Amino acid sequence: MTTTHTSRAAKRPATSGAHGRHPAKSRQRPNWLGGLVSWLWLAVVIIPIYWIVVTSLKTQSNYYLTNPFAPPADPTLDNYRLVIEMDFPLYFLNSIVVAIGTVIPSVLFSFMAAYAIVRSSGASRFLRGVNSLFLMGLAIPLQATVIPVYLLIIKMQLYDSLTALILPSIAFAIPLSVLVLSNFIRDVPKELFESMRLDGATEWKTLWGLAFPLTRPAVVTVSIYNALQVWNGFLLPLILTQSPDKRTLPLALAAFQGGPYGVNVPAVLASVVLTILPMLILYTVGRRQLLSGLTAGFGK
Repeated sequence: MTTTHTSRAAKRPATSGAHGRHPAKSRQRPNWLGGLVSWLWLAVVIIPIYWIVVTSLKTQSNYYLTNPFAPPADPTLDNYRLVIEMDFPLYFLNSIVVAIGTVIPSVLFSFMAAYAIVRSSGASRFLRGVNSLFLMGLAIPLQATVIPVYLLIIKMQLYDSLTALILPSIAFAIPLSVLVLSNFIRDVPKELFESMRLDGATEWKTLWGLAFPLTRPAVVTVSIYNALQVWNGFLLPLILTQSPDKRTLPLALAAFQGGPYGVNVPAVLASVVLTILPMLILYTVGRRQLLSGLTAGFGK
């Protein structure tokens, strides 16, 4: 009797839930709302970029006569040539110098500071105070420090120079960089540090031989983020520079008209395309490291 009852129970189809529905079917339902929102967001991003690129290939006369979203019948690169002839390479070089002069020192200093903070394990009161100071820096907006920074730059006799833009940019890039890098270094297993120490490695060798390779996605992430912030910076160049030859790209775009008698909209948009092109190339080159740095820790 027991054997017969067991065999009959084994032949019964397995059901899940009160009505016998399989849970896998509920997971296969498409998320129409999420897909619709994604397409809407893609349109919001793509349509302005498409309009900028298409308009930059039109002549000034055709811009007012044709559909703004229609591609040009006769594309031209005259607007790009006009922008390059109007000191655009000088402004581009200034932005490159300020971005590199900000990113490299700030990331190197932040990485070493984050390593020291994490490896101290809370034993150093001085390093705990430094970490708290960095965290306080996140709460201070740039706009609140414009007057003190301006007075300091005047006292240091650095006004109207690229150094006047680099030094404050480094100071404002350090707090967030230290926070991000310290979190990544803290995720490195302590056993790896202990094995390096048992092998006789110094802290300097452990820093660059172990911590740096394992936190490379975070280094790339903060580097691209800081470069983007400096590249798009407008307030500091406006306050701390005066000469036209010291302008960066955002400040030059604000003053660019594209012609002596009015605003040449296609030429202005051509300058916008040339301005965002370096950041697009930088993202394309480091997108894998950037995405891994932004998404690290979500699965923990």
